[in-house]
Amino acid sequence: MREWASGIRLSAFSVIMLSLVVLGAWVLVPTLGTFIDQRQKIAALEQSVQVSEDEIAALTAERERWDDPAYITTQARERLYYVKPGEVVYLIDNDLDPSTLPREQEPVSDTLEEKPADWMPQLLRTLVSAGLSDTAAAPG
Repeated sequence: MREWASGIRLSAFSVIMLSLVVLGAWVLVPTLGTFIDQRQKIAALEQSVQVSEDEIAALTAERERWDDPAYITTQARERLYYVKPGEVVYLIDNDLDPSTLPREQEPVSDTLEEKPADWMPQLLRTLVSAGLSDTAAAPG
């Protein structure tokens, strides 16, 4: 190692050029970081503008639907159960399949039961499964 280092000869020009490169890097690195940060903020704001434009388009389409008399009539009939004179309407209650209905909850007991509370292995299993999962769980 010492022989290799002693074989390097630095001239004044090499030292000046090396110091200019170091000075240039010292000046450009923070500027480059600021540039990258600003580009990320610009991209996030452009995405926000796109989402807002999509929402505006959806609301404009909704407003245009409400200008149609047929749509207004349909909404009044579905939401408010309005009928035209002479029509007969039948409303059906409990037409759902019983298997899709939520099950009734069991009655709450008056007695207290003590269950073994070994929470540490459950916590460890939760942490390991969260750390090893490939995708995040969907909320809700």
